Amino acid sequence: MSQPLDLAAVQAHTAGTSIKDAWQARLERWYAHPGLYRWSLSNPLTRWLTRRRTRKLFDLMAGFVHSQVLLACVRLDLFRTLHQAPAHLNDLAHRTGLAPAVLQRLVLSAVALGLLEHRSQGRFGLGPLGVPLAQHEGIAQMIEHNHLLYQDMQDPVQFLNNAWSGGMAEYWPYAHQQAAPVASPQAEVDKFTRYSQLMAASQGFVVQEILSSYFFDEHRCVLDVGAGKGRFVSELAAHAPHLKFKMFDLPPVLALACEGLQAKGLTERVALHPGSFLDDPLPEGADLITLVRVAHDHPDVVVRQILHKAFAALPVGGVLLLAEPMAQPEDEAGQPSASADAYFHFYLLAMGAGRLRTPQELQTMMQEAGFTHVEQVPNAMPIHARILLGRKSQCLPSVSQKSVN
Repeated sequence: MSQPLDLAAVQAHTAGTSIKDAWQARLERWYAHPGLYRWSLSNPLTRWLTRRRTRKLFDLMAGFVHSQVLLACVRLDLFRTLHQAPAHLNDLAHRTGLAPAVLQRLVLSAVALGLLEHRSQGRFGLGPLGVPLAQHEGIAQMIEHNHLLYQDMQDPVQFLNNAWSGGMAEYWPYAHQQAAPVASPQAEVDKFTRYSQLMAASQGFVVQEILSSYFFDEHRCVLDVGAGKGRFVSELAAHAPHLKFKMFDLPPVLALACEGLQAKGLTERVALHPGSFLDDPLPEGADLITLVRVAHDHPDVVVRQILHKAFAALPVGGVLLLAEPMAQPEDEAGQPSASADAYFHFYLLAMGAGRLRTPQELQTMMQEAGFTHVEQVPNAMPIHARILLGRKSQCLPSVSQKSVN
């Protein structure tokens, strides 16, 4: 591990919390009472709650099996196959090379999970959750990629003792200050190609959240930091034809972006700036800087460094847009999307450097860097990403902000 992992800031509870603690302790004693389970099932008013909690607990236990059903369907290409037309079990067995009795277990499991569904004449078709998997290649690539995480977490306690030494950490070498040596120049190219392709393929939903939630009319030039192969820049260029662009990323990554930009006819609108935000200043000249799924990959000290460099590179009145998955705010506790936090906490731990932050934590970091009018932009699907904006105001930063710089 190149440096210690960051601790998340935990909100301190005050005064009236003691009453809440006493109530929660009493509830815990009630839940633990041997007769409560039998009574709750016999009472029609409470039976639904007990059943619901039992199902949730079972889903937690069975979650690994569910993920492997999903992975098997992806690897056997069942979603794209059934998107073309519903099929009988024997037809699917012939396509996959699996025995019908074996494949049936997988197919029926996928039906139970809503991935597939029964159709007429004994056929199977796509279920509601299977349709997006047939249409969006990026989802399938992320499911396949998650196999690295599952391998790392086979022994969860051992994983926690040395989380950053597994396959996931090796996959994302930029998350470590001291990357492992590679065997050859071609291996170095392959390393950057591998994760750049995954980033581009999996970024679609985040990009759409940004494009549908923020108006770019006031801007003339956008600097995308950590731009990768240019998925966000390419889609924003089509969305806002008046914009010029700058892309900043590691030299091997931007080398991969050139071909795609040329194919889309964007070479005249996009300037490439190779560099590392750990060592180099960000290029000036843009009135909007974007950080799309960048901050959560890095420790606090690096995020603060990036934010300060973004503030320095912007003109007065310039804007920073930060978009990525964020931890569930306390005022949204209990929302169904909170389960995504558990996934991202462990995914980023396996990478070995970043962490999932709340919108409030990131807003504070932006303010410390000098940004004012920091706000969250409402968007339709926060599970994909939340969006924060900060402006480089004409007013001087406060004393506390200048001291951070």
